Amino acid sequence: MPAHYIEFENVTKVYGSGAAQVRALDGVSFGIDRGEFCVLLGSSGAGKTTLLNLLGGMDTVTDGKIEFDGRDVSHLGRRELVEYRRRDVGFVFQFYNLLPTLTALENVEIAAQLCTDPIPAKEAIAMVGLSQRENNFPSQLSGGEQQRVAIARALAKNPRLLLCDEPTGALDYVTGKAVLKMLYELSRQRQTTVVIITHNQALAPMADRIIRIKSGRIQSNEPNQNVVPIDEIEW
Repeated sequence: MPAHYIEFENVTKVYGSGAAQVRALDGVSFGIDRGEFCVLLGSSGAGKTTLLNLLGGMDTVTDGKIEFDGRDVSHLGRRELVEYRRRDVGFVFQFYNLLPTLTALENVEIAAQLCTDPIPAKEAIAMVGLSQRENNFPSQLSGGEQQRVAIARALAKNPRLLLCDEPTGALDYVTGKAVLKMLYELSRQRQTTVVIITHNQALAPMADRIIRIKSGRIQSNEPNQNVVPIDEIEW
């Protein structure tokens, strides 16, 4: 069997020491294939965000190994981690983290300037359907529009891996659905591997792969043979 595009091998992450020690991840092993739209499910405190931070190079493992496209990214030096985050990974968070004094286009341009093979900012804005709002400031945009700018900012880096931490958590039902549909379509169009972490079990049917985590351990990791369009999902 060929190796997975993303491979966690017995990954452990411990915070603190002594009596204050917290085992956020405990011997986690799983794989994700290239181009998959993956939903990682778990309740608050299950270890989802820790896992995402490790995969995105924002934190380091206590033990174990993480491979991305055959490369060990869990033991990179500080400079190599910066390059990994710049070159390979895009991030979308629950809160948009846009710079309020810059327009939508300028927020995206900043990300495009940080990497070596970016998608032009205007093209990224067009991909999320906001060409007519590119000169608006965040305060002039709705929550859904701000999240779409945040997605455009991530896409401008032309990442091979897009990590999304509760991307619809601050959005209403209709807007959240629209954002999820856009992420799914973009993953298909660009063959980008997308990992979404969420506590919302209802989102599982839209994924190519469903991973469940509880108390820092993987409960299941299964490909989904019957993907359901987001338009047909209710919660």
